[in-house]
Amino acid sequence: MTGHASVENPFAGQGAVLLDIGGEIGALVVTMPATLLGTEVEIRPVGTTTGSHAHGHDHGHHHHDAGEHLAHVAVVNRPVGDGHVPSLVFPELGSGRYELFAKGDGDHVVLEADVTGGEVSTVTWPA
Repeated sequence: MTGHASVENPFAGQGAVLLDIGGEIGALVVTMPATLLGTEVEIRPVGTTTGSHAHGHDHGHHHHDAGEHLAHVAVVNRPVGDGHVPSLVFPELGSGRYELFAKGDGDHVVLEADVTGGEVSTVTWPA
C-alpha cells in the first residue's frame, strides 16, 4: 500500500444493512438526531456492566463478543426512500432489554430498548 491509510470498511453506512435475524436473534434500529452524525454508541444488556474498549479501527460495524467489549456502531445517514435518516443499526442481538449510551460513557444510559427475536425493533434517541 502506498500513501493511503487502511480502512476496515470504507463503504460502511452507505447502503442497506443485511439483517440476519430469526429465532432468538433480532435487530435494533435507532433513529438519531442529525447533530450526532459520526457519534459512536454502545449497547449492552440491561443489568450488565461490561466495560468499553479503545482500539484503532473504523466503527461502521458492530462486535458480537460482549465478553471482551461492547457492541458499538456509529451514527450514519442511511438511505430511506428518497432521502436519508441519521440512524444506528445493531443487526444481530439476542432477545432482551438493552441500554444504549455514548461510547465510553456507560454510567450515563440515554435510552433503553427491547429486542424481540425474529423482529426489527425501532426506537428514537431523545433530542
